[in-house]
Amino acid sequence: MSDQVGEQANKAEGGYTATGFAPCEKPEKYIQQVAKHWSHKFATSYDEGDGVGVFPFSEHTVAVMTAKPDGIAITLTAADREENERMRGVIERHIDRFAFREAPLTYTWDEIEDPRQ
Repeated sequence: MSDQVGEQANKAEGGYTATGFAPCEKPEKYIQQVAKHWSHKFATSYDEGDGVGVFPFSEHTVAVMTAKPDGIAITLTAADREENERMRGVIERHIDRFAFREAPLTYTWDEIEDPRQ
């Protein structure tokens, strides 16, 4: 992951993280399309070499999407559980919009406990 992408990923000051995965055939393409789409609303980044997109929705909510050979890995950090769950839906709907030939994709999410709590 490039330094710039890593810096943006670390800017989230949220306390609730979940990891997700969506199997699909063209993960790089879908992440790139979502990054371009959301770039009209806020500063997104996409590192084509690593297949990583960073989406800083707010000071407390950041998603990192990584293209894997068999799908999209997602790490979502938000201020609290409610916001995290809401943003999962936002992310899923947007990925499905660009993965319309495969949609709806099947998303699995795991919640990560904050070791600071």
